Amino acid sequence: MAVQPLGPESLTWKYFGDWRTVLMALWAGSMQNMHPELGAGVEEHSRFFAERWQRLFRSLYPIGGVVYDGPRAAETARAVRGYHETIQGVDARGRRYHALNPGTFYWAHSTFFMLTVVAAERMMGGLSEADKRRLFDEHVQWYRLYGLSMRPVPATWEEFQSYWDRMCTEVLEDNKATRDVLDLRGIAKPPFVSWMPEPVWWVLRLGIAKSFVWWTVGLYHPAVRERLGYSWSRRSEVLHRLAGRAIGLAFRLVPHDRRYHPRARAAWRRVRGEVPADAPLVETPARNLPPLSERDSPIHYVPREVS
Repeated sequence: MAVQPLGPESLTWKYFGDWRTVLMALWAGSMQNMHPELGAGVEEHSRFFAERWQRLFRSLYPIGGVVYDGPRAAETARAVRGYHETIQGVDARGRRYHALNPGTFYWAHSTFFMLTVVAAERMMGGLSEADKRRLFDEHVQWYRLYGLSMRPVPATWEEFQSYWDRMCTEVLEDNKATRDVLDLRGIAKPPFVSWMPEPVWWVLRLGIAKSFVWWTVGLYHPAVRERLGYSWSRRSEVLHRLAGRAIGLAFRLVPHDRRYHPRARAAWRRVRGEVPADAPLVETPARNLPPLSERDSPIHYVPREVS
Protein backbone atom coordinates (compact mmCIF):
# COMPACT_ATOMS: atom_id res chain seq x y z
CA MET A 1 0.00 0.00 0.00
CA ALA A 2 1.38 3.38 -1.01
CA VAL A 3 2.35 5.76 1.79
CA GLN A 4 0.17 8.85 1.87
CA PRO A 5 2.09 12.14 1.78
CA LEU A 6 1.47 14.85 4.32
CA GLY A 7 -1.02 17.54 3.38
CA PRO A 8 -2.15 21.04 4.38
CA GLU A 9 -4.09 19.74 7.37
CA SER A 10 -0.86 18.57 8.99
CA LEU A 11 1.04 20.52 11.62
CA THR A 12 4.25 19.71 9.76
CA TRP A 13 3.02 21.77 6.81
CA LYS A 14 2.29 24.63 9.19
CA TYR A 15 5.76 24.69 10.75
CA PHE A 16 8.45 22.93 8.73
CA GLY A 17 8.68 25.23 5.68
CA ASP A 18 8.56 28.43 7.70
CA TRP A 19 11.63 30.64 7.13
CA ARG A 20 12.21 30.74 10.89
CA THR A 21 13.45 27.16 10.76
CA VAL A 22 16.44 28.42 8.73
CA LEU A 23 17.59 30.13 11.93
CA MET A 24 18.13 26.59 13.22
CA ALA A 25 20.29 25.47 10.30
CA LEU A 26 23.47 25.64 12.38
CA TRP A 27 21.79 23.57 15.09
CA ALA A 28 20.58 20.95 12.62
CA GLY A 29 23.91 20.72 10.80
CA SER A 30 25.95 20.36 13.97
CA MET A 31 23.54 17.87 15.55
CA GLN A 32 23.61 15.73 12.40
CA ASN A 33 27.39 15.84 12.13
CA MET A 34 27.83 14.72 15.74
CA HIS A 35 26.53 11.31 14.70
CA PRO A 36 29.69 9.21 14.16
CA GLU A 37 28.71 7.80 10.75
CA LEU A 38 27.12 10.96 9.45
CA GLY A 39 30.03 13.10 10.57
CA ALA A 40 32.49 10.78 8.84
CA GLY A 41 30.48 10.93 5.63
CA VAL A 42 30.42 14.72 5.69
CA GLU A 43 34.13 14.95 6.44
CA GLU A 44 35.13 12.60 3.63
CA HIS A 45 32.53 13.28 0.92
CA SER A 46 30.92 16.70 1.36
CA ARG A 47 31.96 20.02 -0.18
CA PHE A 48 29.65 21.82 2.23
CA PHE A 49 32.37 23.98 3.73
CA ALA A 50 33.41 25.30 0.31
CA GLU A 51 29.89 26.48 -0.51
CA ARG A 52 27.94 26.79 2.75
CA TRP A 53 25.19 29.14 1.61
CA GLN A 54 24.61 27.48 -1.76
CA ARG A 55 24.41 24.01 -0.21
CA LEU A 56 22.04 25.17 2.51
CA PHE A 57 19.65 27.00 0.21
CA ARG A 58 19.52 24.35 -2.52
CA SER A 59 19.02 21.53 0.00
CA LEU A 60 15.87 23.22 1.27
CA TYR A 61 14.10 22.40 -2.00
CA PRO A 62 14.21 18.58 -2.10
CA ILE A 63 14.14 18.15 1.69
CA GLY A 64 11.12 20.43 1.90
CA GLY A 65 9.60 18.69 -1.10
CA VAL A 66 9.28 15.41 0.78
CA VAL A 67 6.83 17.29 3.02
CA TYR A 68 5.17 19.63 0.53
CA ASP A 69 5.13 17.92 -2.89
CA GLY A 70 1.81 16.13 -2.38
CA PRO A 71 1.34 13.24 -4.84
CA ARG A 72 4.93 13.81 -6.04
CA ALA A 73 6.45 13.64 -2.55
CA ALA A 74 7.36 9.93 -2.84
CA GLU A 75 9.31 10.66 -6.02
CA THR A 76 11.12 13.51 -4.28
CA ALA A 77 11.91 11.20 -1.35
CA ARG A 78 13.43 8.62 -3.72
CA ALA A 79 15.62 11.35 -5.21
CA VAL A 80 16.79 12.48 -1.77
CA ARG A 81 17.55 8.88 -0.85
CA GLY A 82 19.49 8.51 -4.08
CA TYR A 83 21.84 11.38 -3.23
CA HIS A 84 23.11 9.26 -0.33
CA GLU A 85 23.66 5.92 -2.07
CA THR A 86 27.38 6.36 -2.79
CA ILE A 87 28.35 7.96 0.53
CA GLN A 88 30.22 5.24 2.37
CA GLY A 89 33.68 4.40 3.66
CA VAL A 90 35.75 3.79 6.78
CA ASP A 91 36.35 6.58 9.28
CA ALA A 92 39.64 7.51 10.98
CA ARG A 93 38.91 5.07 13.80
CA GLY A 94 38.34 2.14 11.45
CA ARG A 95 34.54 2.18 11.70
CA ARG A 96 32.61 1.48 8.52
CA TYR A 97 29.79 3.87 7.60
CA HIS A 98 27.12 4.30 4.94
CA ALA A 99 24.72 7.21 4.69
CA LEU A 100 21.80 4.81 4.08
CA ASN A 101 22.40 2.71 7.16
CA PRO A 102 18.94 2.85 8.79
CA GLY A 103 20.11 4.32 12.08
CA THR A 104 22.23 6.95 10.36
CA PHE A 105 19.58 8.11 7.90
CA TYR A 106 16.91 8.14 10.59
CA TRP A 107 19.10 10.26 12.87
CA ALA A 108 19.24 12.96 10.19
CA HIS A 109 15.47 12.75 9.78
CA SER A 110 14.94 12.94 13.53
CA THR A 111 16.83 16.24 13.64
CA PHE A 112 14.42 17.69 11.08
CA PHE A 113 11.52 16.54 13.22
CA MET A 114 13.04 18.05 16.35
CA LEU A 115 13.90 21.21 14.42
CA THR A 116 10.17 21.54 13.75
CA VAL A 117 9.29 20.97 17.41
CA VAL A 118 11.93 23.31 18.82
CA ALA A 119 11.26 26.07 16.26
CA ALA A 120 7.54 25.94 17.02
CA GLU A 121 8.21 26.10 20.75
CA ARG A 122 10.81 28.87 20.64
CA MET A 123 9.62 31.10 17.79
CA MET A 124 6.07 30.18 16.78
CA GLY A 125 3.95 30.39 19.91
CA GLY A 126 4.54 26.98 21.51
CA LEU A 127 3.13 23.46 21.28
CA SER A 128 0.81 21.41 23.44
CA GLU A 129 1.64 17.80 24.28
CA ALA A 130 -1.09 16.77 21.83
CA ASP A 131 0.64 18.84 19.13
CA LYS A 132 3.95 17.09 19.81
CA ARG A 133 2.34 13.67 19.57
CA ARG A 134 0.68 14.69 16.31
CA LEU A 135 3.96 15.98 14.90
CA PHE A 136 5.62 12.74 15.96
CA ASP A 137 3.04 10.66 14.08
CA GLU A 138 3.46 12.91 11.04
CA HIS A 139 7.24 12.56 11.08
CA VAL A 140 6.80 8.77 10.95
CA GLN A 141 4.47 9.10 7.96
CA TRP A 142 6.96 11.49 6.34
CA TYR A 143 9.86 9.08 6.95
CA ARG A 144 8.02 6.14 5.38
CA LEU A 145 8.22 7.91 2.02
CA TYR A 146 11.97 7.18 1.87
CA GLY A 147 11.30 3.45 1.70
CA LEU A 148 13.98 2.58 4.25
CA SER A 149 13.79 0.21 7.21
CA MET A 150 11.50 1.43 9.97
CA ARG A 151 13.49 -0.54 12.56
CA PRO A 152 15.20 2.49 14.18
CA VAL A 153 12.00 4.55 14.35
CA PRO A 154 10.54 4.79 17.87
CA ALA A 155 6.96 3.60 18.20
CA THR A 156 5.63 6.49 20.30
CA TRP A 157 6.42 10.06 21.26
CA GLU A 158 7.50 8.84 24.68
CA GLU A 159 9.89 6.31 23.14
CA PHE A 160 11.23 9.02 20.85
CA GLN A 161 12.09 11.22 23.82
CA SER A 162 14.08 8.34 25.31
CA TYR A 163 15.78 7.78 21.94
CA TRP A 164 16.69 11.46 21.67
CA ASP A 165 18.11 11.57 25.20
CA ARG A 166 20.15 8.42 24.59
CA MET A 167 21.56 9.77 21.33
CA CYS A 168 22.49 13.08 22.95
CA THR A 169 24.01 11.57 26.08
CA GLU A 170 25.62 8.35 24.79
CA VAL A 171 26.10 8.36 21.00
CA LEU A 172 26.87 11.82 19.63
CA GLU A 173 30.53 12.82 19.38
CA ASP A 174 32.58 15.98 19.32
CA ASN A 175 34.28 15.63 15.93
CA LYS A 176 35.91 17.66 13.18
CA ALA A 177 32.78 17.86 11.00
CA THR A 178 30.83 19.37 13.89
CA ARG A 179 33.54 21.87 14.79
CA ASP A 180 33.84 22.89 11.14
CA VAL A 181 30.09 23.57 10.95
CA LEU A 182 30.26 25.74 14.07
CA ASP A 183 33.29 27.69 12.85
CA LEU A 184 31.75 30.72 11.13
CA ARG A 185 34.75 33.02 11.41
CA GLY A 186 35.52 33.03 7.69
CA ILE A 187 32.00 32.51 6.36
CA ALA A 188 31.33 34.08 2.98
CA LYS A 189 28.75 36.79 2.44
CA PRO A 190 25.25 35.29 2.05
CA PRO A 191 23.56 35.75 -1.34
CA PHE A 192 20.67 37.80 0.09
CA VAL A 193 23.11 40.62 0.97
CA SER A 194 25.09 40.44 -2.27
CA TRP A 195 24.77 44.23 -2.52
CA MET A 196 26.82 44.73 0.65
CA PRO A 197 30.45 45.82 0.13
CA GLU A 198 32.89 43.09 1.15
CA PRO A 199 34.71 45.29 3.71
CA VAL A 200 31.40 45.95 5.47
CA TRP A 201 30.60 42.23 5.57
CA TRP A 202 34.03 41.40 6.99
CA VAL A 203 33.41 43.84 9.82
CA LEU A 204 29.90 42.54 10.55
CA ARG A 205 30.50 38.82 10.13
CA LEU A 206 32.27 38.27 13.45
CA GLY A 207 29.36 39.66 15.44
CA ILE A 208 26.86 37.77 13.29
CA ALA A 209 28.85 34.54 13.66
CA LYS A 210 29.06 34.93 17.43
CA SER A 211 25.30 35.59 17.64
CA PHE A 212 24.41 32.53 15.56
CA VAL A 213 26.62 30.26 17.62
CA TRP A 214 25.07 31.67 20.82
CA TRP A 215 21.57 31.08 19.42
CA THR A 216 22.53 27.53 18.44
CA VAL A 217 24.08 26.69 21.81
CA GLY A 218 20.85 27.73 23.50
CA LEU A 219 18.94 25.16 21.45
CA TYR A 220 21.18 22.22 22.32
CA HIS A 221 20.27 19.37 24.64
CA PRO A 222 22.26 19.99 27.87
CA ALA A 223 24.39 16.89 27.27
CA VAL A 224 25.36 18.11 23.81
CA ARG A 225 26.21 21.53 25.17
CA GLU A 226 28.44 19.95 27.80
CA ARG A 227 30.14 17.62 25.34
CA LEU A 228 31.04 20.54 23.08
CA GLY A 229 32.35 22.54 26.03
CA TYR A 230 29.81 25.36 26.08
CA SER A 231 28.53 26.96 29.26
CA TRP A 232 24.98 28.24 29.62
CA SER A 233 23.64 30.40 32.43
CA ARG A 234 20.12 31.07 33.62
CA ARG A 235 20.50 34.61 32.28
CA SER A 236 21.46 33.22 28.87
CA GLU A 237 18.35 31.03 28.89
CA VAL A 238 16.08 33.98 29.71
CA LEU A 239 17.64 36.12 26.96
CA HIS A 240 17.39 33.25 24.48
CA ARG A 241 13.69 32.76 25.13
CA LEU A 242 13.07 36.50 24.86
CA ALA A 243 14.88 36.51 21.51
CA GLY A 244 12.66 33.68 20.29
CA ARG A 245 9.53 35.54 21.33
CA ALA A 246 10.75 38.70 19.59
CA ILE A 247 11.27 36.73 16.36
CA GLY A 248 7.76 35.32 16.70
CA LEU A 249 6.26 38.76 17.20
CA ALA A 250 8.12 40.15 14.20
CA PHE A 251 6.79 37.36 11.97
CA ARG A 252 3.21 38.30 12.81
CA LEU A 253 3.75 41.22 10.44
CA VAL A 254 4.76 38.91 7.58
CA PRO A 255 1.96 37.74 5.23
CA HIS A 256 1.21 34.01 5.45
CA ASP A 257 2.80 32.88 2.19
CA ARG A 258 5.88 35.05 2.63
CA ARG A 259 6.68 33.18 5.83
CA TYR A 260 7.39 30.07 3.76
CA HIS A 261 10.22 28.79 1.62
CA PRO A 262 9.38 28.86 -2.14
CA ARG A 263 8.79 25.09 -2.34
CA ALA A 264 6.34 25.26 0.57
CA ARG A 265 4.77 28.49 -0.70
CA ALA A 266 4.06 26.85 -4.05
CA ALA A 267 2.40 23.93 -2.25
CA TRP A 268 0.04 26.26 -0.38
CA ARG A 269 -0.85 27.91 -3.70
CA ARG A 270 -1.58 24.53 -5.32
CA VAL A 271 -3.93 23.37 -2.57
CA ARG A 272 -5.80 26.70 -2.73
CA GLY A 273 -6.25 26.26 -6.48
CA GLU A 274 -4.24 29.38 -7.37
CA VAL A 275 -1.98 27.32 -9.65
CA PRO A 276 -2.68 23.94 -11.28
CA ALA A 277 -2.19 20.89 -9.07
CA ASP A 278 0.28 19.51 -11.61
CA ALA A 279 2.25 22.76 -12.01
CA PRO A 280 6.01 22.13 -12.23
CA LEU A 281 7.69 21.93 -8.85
CA VAL A 282 9.65 24.99 -7.79
CA GLU A 283 13.36 24.20 -8.02
CA THR A 284 16.43 25.95 -6.69
CA PRO A 285 17.69 28.89 -8.76
CA ALA A 286 20.95 28.52 -10.65
CA ARG A 287 22.85 30.67 -8.14
CA ASN A 288 22.58 27.83 -5.59
CA LEU A 289 23.94 25.07 -7.83
CA PRO A 290 27.25 23.33 -7.10
CA PRO A 291 30.30 24.19 -9.22
CA LEU A 292 30.16 22.97 -12.82
CA SER A 293 32.81 20.36 -12.12
CA GLU A 294 30.57 18.80 -9.44
CA ARG A 295 27.20 18.76 -11.18
CA ASP A 296 27.46 15.21 -12.52
CA SER A 297 28.08 13.83 -9.03
CA PRO A 298 25.24 11.58 -7.81
CA ILE A 299 25.40 13.18 -4.36
CA HIS A 300 24.15 16.54 -5.64
CA TYR A 301 20.64 17.79 -6.31
CA VAL A 302 20.87 19.53 -9.71
CA PRO A 303 17.49 20.14 -11.42
CA ARG A 304 17.71 19.46 -15.15
CA GLU A 305 15.96 22.68 -16.10
CA VAL A 306 18.58 24.84 -14.33
CA SER A 307 21.70 22.70 -14.78
